Amino acid sequence: METLKNRIQGLRDQFAQAAPQVLDQAALQELRNLYLSRKKGHLTQLFELMKGLAPEQKPAAGQEVNSFKQYVQSELDRLEKELQAPSRSGPSVDLTLPGRASYWGAPHPVLLIKERIEQIFLRMGFSIEDGPEMETDFYNFEALNFPPHHPARDDWDTLYIDDDLLLRTHTSPVQIRVMEKKKPPIRMINPGKVFRKETPDPTHLPMFFQVEGLVVDHGITFAHLKGTLEYFLKALYHDSIKIRFRPSFFPFTEPSAEVDIGCTVCNGEEDDCRVCKGTGWLEILGAGMVDPQVFKNVNIDPEKYSGFAFGMGVERTAMFSFQIPDLRYFYENDLRFIRQFSKK
Repeated sequence: METLKNRIQGLRDQFAQAAPQVLDQAALQELRNLYLSRKKGHLTQLFELMKGLAPEQKPAAGQEVNSFKQYVQSELDRLEKELQAPSRSGPSVDLTLPGRASYWGAPHPVLLIKERIEQIFLRMGFSIEDGPEMETDFYNFEALNFPPHHPARDDWDTLYIDDDLLLRTHTSPVQIRVMEKKKPPIRMINPGKVFRKETPDPTHLPMFFQVEGLVVDHGITFAHLKGTLEYFLKALYHDSIKIRFRPSFFPFTEPSAEVDIGCTVCNGEEDDCRVCKGTGWLEILGAGMVDPQVFKNVNIDPEKYSGFAFGMGVERTAMFSFQIPDLRYFYENDLRFIRQFSKK
């Protein structure tokens, strides 16, 4: 028994001396095999040595050997963790490499303008409504006074899913859905994505954002429409912005108008301006008084109520606000472009 105890103590001392020399996984595995190998490991030999002891000595000897075994295993586990931990003896990065800059996130310019538009109309008492991006032909066309084979449908290059389902070409269907569910007075805007079969170029995209608005109540006139849009455009740009209304045609409004603002790039002073083409004006809105037939389609009495509607493209508005010459810049995912709008 004393011989066994002396041998265990000697092996413990040897292990304590060898452990600090373990600097990599190979040395650790060699030390593990030296003590725990099933054939020639020191602990295996200790268990073999126990077989020659008297029966009354074996319990005490077993405790000694198992205690030593636990010591070896715990020390091997400790060495394993130290080897896996990052080294603190030197730098963890190559200090000769150039530094990596940390960039703040930046809001997308389209979302910036969309939020600005929403805030202006919220201050005017409008609500914000939303609707599905996949629509039926009824909500997208028929309820808005576009009967089948109406020539005005040619203005929209529509993406059809099947004979009745399509990707909405404007956000006006949301207005139909709201008028079906709510009774006047109604004062709302409905921002969202719209889809058209367009080839991308500097002024066209197959997907873009629109914000449309609707007001329905007793005694609404074109004067209310004109005053609302003038207030909105001055709040969006500046008080001295030039604004004009031109007669136009939309199937769902009568009378209808295109709304222009003075060129935000050249202020009408450059004949070769690539934005306004030398006209000094930029078309920004379409608007008009809601056609009585649209009210009839949603069971609102046009003899009691009147209203106006308007709509604009958010990307186009952002182009004028930030003097961006090409719509495609918004969706090319170029971080150099996006970071120009960071507030940091």
